[in-house]
Amino acid sequence: IPALGKIQREYSLGRIIIVADRGITTGDNIWYILSAKNGYILSYSVRSADREFKDYVLDEDGYIHKGDGFKIKSRLYPREIKVTSVRGKKLKKTVDEKQVIFYSPKYAAKAKQERAQALIKAMDLIKNPAKYNKSTSFGAAKYVKNLTFDAKTGEILESVYQHLSFDEEKLREEEKFDGYYAIVTSEYKESPEKIIEMYRGLWKIEESFKVTKSDFESRPVYLSLKEHIDAHFLTCFISLVIIRILEYRLKWKYSVTEILESLSRASCCNIKENYYLFSFYNDVLKDIGNELDIDFSKKYMKLGDIKKILGEVKKR
Repeated sequence: IPALGKIQREYSLGRIIIVADRGITTGDNIWYILSAKNGYILSYSVRSADREFKDYVLDEDGYIHKGDGFKIKSRLYPREIKVTSVRGKKLKKTVDEKQVIFYSPKYAAKAKQERAQALIKAMDLIKNPAKYNKSTSFGAAKYVKNLTFDAKTGEILESVYQHLSFDEEKLREEEKFDGYYAIVTSEYKESPEKIIEMYRGLWKIEESFKVTKSDFESRPVYLSLKEHIDAHFLTCFISLVIIRILEYRLKWKYSVTEILESLSRASCCNIKENYYLFSFYNDVLKDIGNELDIDFSKKYMKLGDIKKILGEVKKR
C-alpha cells in the first residue's frame, strides 16, 4: 500500500489498474485500491473458494467456447471482504466485481504434470514414512490420510505408520478444477477477453525478469563498485528493450531464447585470405533479415562486405 501511493505521487500518475496474482488478493489491499479511485485485476483461487463459487465454475451454463477446448464466461457478482479498521477490528465490506472464469486444456495438462511428482512422493511416503518429515513431505502430505507430525521435531509419528493411506477423494476433488482459472476485477465494463489479455501482461513482466536473469546473465553480479553495477544493469535493461522491440517486429513468432541463440550463431570464420564462411542460417535469421533488411543468407563474404553491412546498420 505505501509503495502504490509513493509511485502515484512521484510519477504523477492518473488512475491505475493493479494487475497481480492472488498473493495480494486481501480485503485491505482491495479496499485501499478502490478507495484511491484505482482499479484491479487479480487472480482468484478456485480450489480455496467457497462452494457457491466452485459450483459456478463447474456449471457448463454460460460458457462460450472459443475453439481448441478453450471456454470462457463471466458475471457481475458482489463479494464480501474483510477490511482492517484503524482500531484493528475486522469489518465486513461488499465490493461489486466482475468474475471471469476460463478453461484451457493446456492449463489442465500443466496441472496434471505438476501434480505427478507430488503423487509419486505421496505413494513413497506411505510405503517409507521414516524417510520423510514435515519439511521433506511438502507437496505430498495433502494426499496422505492420517498423517501426523511431531510438533517439536517435525518427524512423522511412528504410531501412524500403519494407518497411512492415499487420499483418493482429495485427488478427485483437485482434478475437477484442472484447467480452470479465475480472475476478479473492478473493471466490469471491460470484456472478459480484454480482462484476460490484461492479466496475461503480468506473465510478460515476469518473463522479462527471467530473460534478464538467464539470457542476459544479469545475476549473479561479479562487481563491487556502484557505478559498475549500475552500468551492468543498464546494459542488461537496454538489451531487454531491444530484444522486446525485435520480438514485436517479428510479431511474437519466436521466443527471446530462440532469437538470441540464432543471432549468437550468426558468426563466421576465416577460411582463406580475405574470405569468411558463415555456416549457420535458419528461419529466425531469415525473418530478422527480412524485417531489418540484412541478408544473413550469404555463405561466403569478404571482410570489406562485412564491414559495409555493419556500417550501414550503425547508421540506422
